[in-house]
Amino acid sequence: MKTLMTILCASLAGSAAFAADHCAAGKTLTDGVLTIATGNPAYYPWVMDDAPESKQGFEAAVAYAVANEMGFADDAVTWVRTSFDEAIQPGAKNFDFNLQQYSITPEREETVDFSLPYYSSAMAILTTQSVAEKMGEPTMEALKGLLWGAGASHTGASMVGEVIAPDQDVLLYNDNTDVTAALQANQIDAALFDLPTALYLSAVVVENGALLGQFPADRSENPDQFGLLMADGSALKPCVDEAIQALTDSGKLAEIEAEWLQGATGVPVIQ
Repeated sequence: MKTLMTILCASLAGSAAFAADHCAAGKTLTDGVLTIATGNPAYYPWVMDDAPESKQGFEAAVAYAVANEMGFADDAVTWVRTSFDEAIQPGAKNFDFNLQQYSITPEREETVDFSLPYYSSAMAILTTQSVAEKMGEPTMEALKGLLWGAGASHTGASMVGEVIAPDQDVLLYNDNTDVTAALQANQIDAALFDLPTALYLSAVVVENGALLGQFPADRSENPDQFGLLMADGSALKPCVDEAIQALTDSGKLAEIEAEWLQGATGVPVIQ
């Protein structure tokens, strides 16, 4: 009869053999550990209470789903923080992958790698109550007459031009903080954000903020798609893509989206 020690040793040996053969083996910053980055701070609904290790929030849940699909247990995941712009600069990274609503663009792909998309975002119009009341029904003709703003390094500017084609040039700002400040100061009338971010900004950041409506992801010829960001030439990319594809095919990503982003359904769709 096998002793308990013999069985335990055999089990451990089998686990070690599996780990050695796993796609991600030897490809992470720290052997046997997956290092994931997010923003500092990370906001609702992407991460709840700025605590990604809680697995609460859309991107926190996605991160652990990808990690598990890649063969990493929850306790083999460690978190670091980066700014948005810091992570998209060329050079070495202190993470295996980073998720903080990075839109996949050809320009960014020149300096970093992206996974397959884990989210295709509807775009929502953020404004103030005074603009919303003055406008009434947000027809496309009325939207064209607004003065729009966007972050220079984000995809909002091109999306406004593509979907709305306003009468006046879009005013560009350093980042989303400057865009919301311009909105609050009545320097612009509206800005376009991915729907979950717009929900947060209207509720928490912009005083008397309002959402005029949303454009579904399929309204745009090139919907804003978020990918996990990795260092250029990352050996981990095939493993991450494999995990994303499996989660997409199984419906798990759709389940996570429904759980954490379902509040978005209250925003009217603009035809």
